[in-house]
Amino acid sequence: KFNPANDAAVFCLVAAWIHGDPRKVVYPTDSHGQFCGQQGTPNANKAILFYFNILQCANPAVLINLQCPTTQLCVSKCPDRFATYLDMQYNYRYNKSYWEYYRQFCKPGFDNPRKSVAQVLRDEDCPSMIVPSRPFLQRCFPDFITRNGTLTVANKTVFKDGLGKTRSVIDLRDAANGITSLLDAKEVGMKIFEDYANSWYWILIGLVITMVVSLAFILLLRFTAGVLLWLIIFGVIAVVGYGIWHCYWEFSTLRGKPHGDGDVTISDIGFQTDFRVYLQLSQTWLIFMISLSVIEAVIIIILIFLRRRVRIAIALLKEGSRAIGYIMSTLFYPIITFVLLAICIAYWAVTAVFLASSGDAVYKVMSTPDKCVYANLTCDPETFSQTNVTKVCPGSQCTFAFYGGESLYHRYIFVLQLCNLLVFLWLVNFTIALGQCTLAGAFASYYWALRKPQDIPSCPLFSSFSRAVRYHTGSLAFGSLILAVVQMFRIVLEYLDHKLKGAHNAFARFLICCLKCCFWCLEHFIKFMNRNAYIMIAIYGKNFCTSAKDAFFLLMRNVVRVAVLDKVTDFLLFLGKVLISGSVGVLAFFFFTRKIPVIQEEVPSLNYYWVPLLTVIFGSYLIAHGFFNVYAMCVDTLFLCFCEDLERNDGSPLKPFYMSPQLHRILRREQGSKLYAAS
Repeated sequence: KFNPANDAAVFCLVAAWIHGDPRKVVYPTDSHGQFCGQQGTPNANKAILFYFNILQCANPAVLINLQCPTTQLCVSKCPDRFATYLDMQYNYRYNKSYWEYYRQFCKPGFDNPRKSVAQVLRDEDCPSMIVPSRPFLQRCFPDFITRNGTLTVANKTVFKDGLGKTRSVIDLRDAANGITSLLDAKEVGMKIFEDYANSWYWILIGLVITMVVSLAFILLLRFTAGVLLWLIIFGVIAVVGYGIWHCYWEFSTLRGKPHGDGDVTISDIGFQTDFRVYLQLSQTWLIFMISLSVIEAVIIIILIFLRRRVRIAIALLKEGSRAIGYIMSTLFYPIITFVLLAICIAYWAVTAVFLASSGDAVYKVMSTPDKCVYANLTCDPETFSQTNVTKVCPGSQCTFAFYGGESLYHRYIFVLQLCNLLVFLWLVNFTIALGQCTLAGAFASYYWALRKPQDIPSCPLFSSFSRAVRYHTGSLAFGSLILAVVQMFRIVLEYLDHKLKGAHNAFARFLICCLKCCFWCLEHFIKFMNRNAYIMIAIYGKNFCTSAKDAFFLLMRNVVRVAVLDKVTDFLLFLGKVLISGSVGVLAFFFFTRKIPVIQEEVPSLNYYWVPLLTVIFGSYLIAHGFFNVYAMCVDTLFLCFCEDLERNDGSPLKPFYMSPQLHRILRREQGSKLYAAS
C-alpha cells in the first residue's frame, strides 16, 4: 500500500545521498579544499587543522565553520612550544633541528629557511609564530591553563608574535573566545567517557535487574494486584519520605559546621564542572528537601481524594493482568518498537549529515591588508594567478572558505533539513502508532472472545501486527502526520522563544509563550485521541477519521469513567515506574558510593559517581516504562472495549456481554442504578 511517510523519507535520503559528502563533516578542510586525515590522500597522516595566525580569528564559531581569515594547513600534530620565524632563522645557523621542527607547520614543499621574513609572511609560506596548542575538534587551539586565577599558555602570560611585538595571552583568549570553556567541557567529557568505560558492566547489571523486576512485577499483578499496588503507593511515599529525611540530615549537618561551606550559596560559586561541590552546600539540600516535600504532599492529597477510585482501578488492573497472562508475547513487543526507533534515528542522522555536507568548495580572496577591495570576494584558484588581484593586493591568496553553492538545491538546503526533521518525527510517531495498534488488536481479541481463553485466536500478537501492516498503514501514517506537524510547530516556537530571550519586546514574548502553551495542550490532546483512534481501528478496521470520531464520542459519553478510572490507572502505573527506577537507583547509589561493605572492593574507580548512577536511573525508568506501557495499552483497550460492549449489548442471551463477569461486576458498580435501569 501507498505509505507517504516512507516515500517522503526515501525522497530526502536520495536527495541527500546524491548531493552529500559526509567527508566534509568528518574531516577538517585546509585552505586548498583538501581533507585532513582522509586515507588515500597526501594528508592521510595529517588529521589536525593548523591556523597560521590564530589571532586573526574572531571567535570559535568562525573557527569551527572554517572561515577564519588566515591560511589553514593540515598537520600531524599541534605545536608544543612558543617559537617565531625570526627566532628560528637566528637559531638555524647553529642548530638545524630548529628548522626541522618549524617546517612541520609550513606549506608542503617549502624548504628555504633563509628566505627573508617579509617575503615568507607575504607569500604565507610559514606562520610568523607558533604557540603551544592541543587538538580539539581536530583543530589546533591554544593550550590555555589557569594557574592561581591567571590565564597562561605553557606557564607564560606574554609571547612574541613574530612581528616584533610582545602580545598577551589575553589576546589569544579574545581571538578564541569561548574555547576555554569548550576545552573544559571536553575534559569533563573525557572523564565521563572513562567512567562509562570503567562501569559499563555494572550499569548493564543494573538495567538487567530492572528488566527482571519489571517482568516479575507485571506477572505478580495477575495474582496480587491489590497488594502490590498498595505496596507501590506506600513504597513511593516511604522512599520520598526517606529522601526528605536524608536531605534534612545533610542540611542540618552542613549548617552546623563552624566556618564551613554551609552558608555559601549556589550563586556564590557559579557553575562548576565537579558537581560534588554543590553537595557541600546546605542550600542544595534545602532545595532537594523542599522539592521532595512538595512531591510527597501532592501524592498524599491525590490518594486521599481518589481512594475509592483507586480500589476500582486496582480491579481494572487485575483484569489487564489476566489479558497479559494469556498473551505473554505482548510484554516483549517494546523490543520491536525500540529496534524500529533506532532505525528511524539512524536514518535521520545519516540524512542530516549528508544534507549538511552538500555543496561545492567555495574559495575567497584572502588578503593581509584589510583595505583590499577584493577581500572576501569569491575566486577560482585555477585562474587566480592570471587576474590582477595579486597586483592590486600584494600577498593576497585564493583560499578555501566553506562549502556551499548557488544552485536551486543549495539555496534550499535548510528547507530540506526541516523536511528531514518533519519526516523523522513522522516516522517516530508512525512506529509508536504501529505498536499501539498492534497491542490494541491483540488485547481486543482477548476481550471480544466470548469464552476466555478458549475463543482467543492463536498468535494474537502476530495476527494483529500483520493486520496493522497490511491494512492500516495509511490510517496510522495519517494520524502520525497530524501529530508530527504539531510537534514541528512546537520546535519552531521553541527556536523563536530562544531567539527572543534577549529581546525587549514583551508582547512578542507573551505571544510566543501563549502559543507554546496552546500547542502543548494540542499535542497532548492529539496523542490521547490518536491512541484511542488506533484502538478503534484495531477493533473495527475503519479509516482514521471515522475511528477518531467514534472514539471521541464514545469517550464523551463515558467522560466520568475516562477522567477517573483510566487516569487513576495511569497514575498507579506511573508510581510503579517510579518505585522500580527509584529502588534500583537507591541500590546503585549505595553501590557506587561504596556503602555496601560486602562488595565494596568491586566498585570501580570513578571521576564522577553520578555518571553511572544517573545512567542506571534513567535507563531503569525507560525499561520500566516499556513494560508498563504495554500494561497501560492493555487497560486502555479493555476500557474502551467495555464502554463499547455496554452500548452494543444488554446482557441478554441474544446480546450477551463479552466482558468477564469480574470486570462487569466491578465497573457496573461505579455506574450505579442508572445503568441497571437502562438495561
